[in-house]
Amino acid sequence: MSQIDVTLTAKDTEERLAKQAPLSFTTNASATKLDIEITDTETYQTIIGFGGAFTEAAAYTLSQMPTEKRQEVLKKYFDPNEGLGYTIGRVAIHSCDFALGNYTYVEENDVELKSFDIARDRQWVIPLIQDAMKVKGGTIPLLASPWSPPAWMKSNQEMNNGGQLLPDYRDTWATYYTKFIKAYREEGLDIWGITVQNEPAAVQVWDSCIYSAEEERDFVKNHLGPIMHEAGLADVKIIIWDHNRDLIVERASTVLEDPEAAKYVWGTGLHWYVSEEFDKVGEVHRRFPDKHLLFTEGCQEGGVKLGEWFTGERYGRNMIGDLNNWVEGYLDWNIVLNEEGGPNHVGNLCDAPIIADTKTKELHYNSSYYYIGHFSKFIRPGAVRIKLTNHNEQLQSTAFRNEDGTIALVVMNEGDQAVPFSMGFGQHVCETELPAHAIATYTFKM
Repeated sequence: MSQIDVTLTAKDTEERLAKQAPLSFTTNASATKLDIEITDTETYQTIIGFGGAFTEAAAYTLSQMPTEKRQEVLKKYFDPNEGLGYTIGRVAIHSCDFALGNYTYVEENDVELKSFDIARDRQWVIPLIQDAMKVKGGTIPLLASPWSPPAWMKSNQEMNNGGQLLPDYRDTWATYYTKFIKAYREEGLDIWGITVQNEPAAVQVWDSCIYSAEEERDFVKNHLGPIMHEAGLADVKIIIWDHNRDLIVERASTVLEDPEAAKYVWGTGLHWYVSEEFDKVGEVHRRFPDKHLLFTEGCQEGGVKLGEWFTGERYGRNMIGDLNNWVEGYLDWNIVLNEEGGPNHVGNLCDAPIIADTKTKELHYNSSYYYIGHFSKFIRPGAVRIKLTNHNEQLQSTAFRNEDGTIALVVMNEGDQAVPFSMGFGQHVCETELPAHAIATYTFKM
């Protein structure tokens, strides 16, 4: 009978992505109702991968750490055996809040973009991605997102505090994306996809730009889509929204119900701030089953939360909720931040799975790091989600079948008590227990 390998992370213990004694299936002779039933005869979405963002803040922070510590972080994320097995990443198209300041790749009022130069990114960001690729052993598909056009292209004449793209610069701005993609590809980096705009419904005190649903639709339809195709970049995926779940259905519907806009759009990106309305993510799939869903950003706000457990549980809960609603990949925000939760040029300090203390030169691994690993290490690119029925309200769970036939079941318990439960696959059943405030991944092959 098949052996079940168990990997556990649990609060108030030393268990962190720790191998446990294996379990065994027995044949189900009785008609007892199981807590978790899995079947791989019904399948859903295919996984692209898991990863995080190579921000200037992360890259700069790691440049201040000893070489071996910087390398340790890359191994802990991108090594498939010693790390979390990250396979994808995100980059900003020029500055975001997690940069050392506002910057662009062109000189003021250069409408023809003749001065376009990514030299600043070569200082910290690009070397970090290239070193991560060496650890991973191959390319890292990157999603690129702009936080704001250059100030001179905008209604408010500044990169921060919202504003809108001026109509006269729509073609110029669309061309800017193509120059960025080509410049990064010349560095040997794989820009797999772009989002139209990071958080287009939020006026932020940092780099931001507002698009209504109709404006985003028309920008994609009349400017970005055609210009990307003319530039020979039809292979680069265009992702809309790149913002929270609360308004995702309205945004996706406005854009994707227009066939001329939809033909350029690969799918919809989402963030986790504001709400955990996972059903709205599933609703986008139900309305547009031929389009894709990607989680493009999430982090714990409000500075560093060293040693906190709720941050890891937030990741686990959101990942299970989104994966069970057709999301095909998961991109965390900053892979690393410093001891303050920055640098951030407007003080919007946040947490990250790994905190690099630039004063003591220590690395701190948060609970979020381990929770992410329960998915990324075991649900590999090409895995398909399989049917899971969960009858136990104390547990959250999702299941996938990898390309090698391995089944990966992730089960999480946010409660204060251990939860005994039974799981079954076909005629095979197993009874076990999940400790309080714990997450486990069960892997087996029939």
